[in-house]
Amino acid sequence: MANDVIPEQRREPPEIGLVLKAAVEAARDVFSPPLRRVLWRSLGLTLLLLLAIGTGLAQLIRWLSEQWVWLANYPLVGTLAVVLAGVGVFVGLVFLIPPVSAIVASYFLDDVAEIVERRCDPYGTPGKAMPVGQALLAGLRFAAISAGVNLLALMLLLVPVVNLFAFVGANAYLFGREYFELAATRYLPVAEAKELRRRHSGTVLLGGLVTALVVMVPVVNLVTPLFGAALMVRIHKAVARGTAARG
Repeated sequence: MANDVIPEQRREPPEIGLVLKAAVEAARDVFSPPLRRVLWRSLGLTLLLLLAIGTGLAQLIRWLSEQWVWLANYPLVGTLAVVLAGVGVFVGLVFLIPPVSAIVASYFLDDVAEIVERRCDPYGTPGKAMPVGQALLAGLRFAAISAGVNLLALMLLLVPVVNLFAFVGANAYLFGREYFELAATRYLPVAEAKELRRRHSGTVLLGGLVTALVVMVPVVNLVTPLFGAALMVRIHKAVARGTAARG
């Protein structure tokens, strides 16, 4: 499989059953004993990054409030501003979970992938871990793109339905593309991993959609990096086996 060359070919139809099966198994993977240690480390890093960002935003708001000394003359306006600022920080952190998840996923993906690959394909060739620097660069690039896209979605906050579709749709595409390619590059050169992802774009998008929906569930969204990684490792293994069988 590792030596297969994936030429540019027609797109395959989405495989809904494959994605649903992979999602159920990925959920089991996340809370299984072999991944428990990685789970706690992932949660710790995710919370640490969110805490650092939240603290930075709070300090920024505090500094701004010190510049607007005139608010002291209007207690009601000042209180309202503080409440709105707090809500703004909370909403901002919600929209920052996807890019933060990207960084965490890139750091832990190989740990997750090794365990999940052994579970779903115990006799297959193990993947090759990306260099830590390369993985982090990929995660930072993904995080930057995700932050930009989610900032646009945040700007649509006052248009509820449009905002929801923008948030879910954008993150479904981003999670699907980046998590799948991170999983595939353990076996394939980057160009071939991208081509495999394009060929199975419908299936990959559905996997990204499941991950994007997990992001929307409070508390549960903290396991997004592990869940997304485990899900895409399973999807990649399934479509790669199908490609090998056909070719």
